[in-house]
Amino acid sequence: MNLVRQTLKPLSFVLAFFMLLISGPFQSAHAAMIGTETVLNSARGQEARAYLKQLLAREDVLNALVAQGIDPGEAKARVGSLSDAEAINAADKFDQLPAASGFFETLLIIAFLVFLILLITDISGYTDIFPFVSPMK
Repeated sequence: MNLVRQTLKPLSFVLAFFMLLISGPFQSAHAAMIGTETVLNSARGQEARAYLKQLLAREDVLNALVAQGIDPGEAKARVGSLSDAEAINAADKFDQLPAASGFFETLLIIAFLVFLILLITDISGYTDIFPFVSPMK
């Protein structure tokens, strides 16, 4: 019995050392349920990122980026590095922006202001543009 212990003692130290070496750098795995929101947000984030990359692939957007002095490759890299929440937020903002918004409204406001100015000058007697206005006396 002593002979067996004496021969196995160095072997047991070597085996204990290798067990410690093998289990040392690895962390134990923690299993948990993945929430539905996490999966949906991840998929939505990927869709938003794909939408933004599709926008950056358009010729008019590339021309606008170059006109502003932005490298299109750098813009694509930044879109790729966005978090899911940032990508979703940016895609939602792009979806809410109307295309060429404000031109018609601005044109109407300017036309109304010009009409008011001409009407006031016509009432004051400086111009005679509108026949339905009688100048102040």
